[in-house]
Amino acid sequence: MNALPARVGVIGGGRMGAGIAHAFLIRGCEVVVIEPNAPGRTAEAIAASLDESLARGLEGTREQWSARLSVHESQMHLSDVDLAVEAVPEQWGLKLDTLREAESLLPERAVLASNTSSFSISRVASELERPERFLGLHFFNPVPASKLVEVVVGARTPKSLVDDARGWVEALGKTAIVVKDAPGFASSRLGNALALEAIRMVEAGVASAEDIDNALVLGYGHAAGPLRTSDIVGLDVRLNIAEYLAQELGQRFTPPKLMRDMVARGELGRKTGKGFYDWS
Repeated sequence: MNALPARVGVIGGGRMGAGIAHAFLIRGCEVVVIEPNAPGRTAEAIAASLDESLARGLEGTREQWSARLSVHESQMHLSDVDLAVEAVPEQWGLKLDTLREAESLLPERAVLASNTSSFSISRVASELERPERFLGLHFFNPVPASKLVEVVVGARTPKSLVDDARGWVEALGKTAIVVKDAPGFASSRLGNALALEAIRMVEAGVASAEDIDNALVLGYGHAAGPLRTSDIVGLDVRLNIAEYLAQELGQRFTPPKLMRDMVARGELGRKTGKGFYDWS
């Protein structure tokens, strides 16, 4: 089934949530974004990203797209959506509480998905009332430019739902990869392994961040190096994932001291203006 859900809810209006909302809006869906902290700022961010898409020549007008968007503080507004995608920060308790509340408010027909980049979909599903209506939809930052979505299959995710999800991703103009539920899935596990080793190289004085990135970009054809990518993702996000992977997969994912020190100083990458690069 390639038709997108008519009405989509996005829970969390940060950079990822706004990007996910943008992806569905430009494909004709009505989108409800839930952001309790700063709904006005979220609406402004999505409007700005719509302007950027219009500047690239996509069809429609800002007024047409904005008419299909609403931003609210309460999950009560999810009561009539067909698909809800959770995109809150990568903290186990926060995600679980958010998903449980969303499920209690969604119609029974609706699908609930998590944008988690590391937590077990099967473990989350075991805490829900309708695990057969739940799966992982892991988008990548920045969502409007990224062409990939991981469809993460839990132990109780039916094949029919996986097929539907693949169709939705294709209808968004992106490519789906289907991944069995495992720590870090495919992308976070590989991406963090590369980033952690690159950070250890900076810590040991092997080379500068820029030169390490250039080794991967110019030598191996990567679109961006692991350190620049970490700045874009957010070093705090990468640290949370690394700590989880170290717990699940062993000490090879233990975060370097340099990484912990940078996060403690608030040097999180692009979103704070400073990480391995100067984003000011």
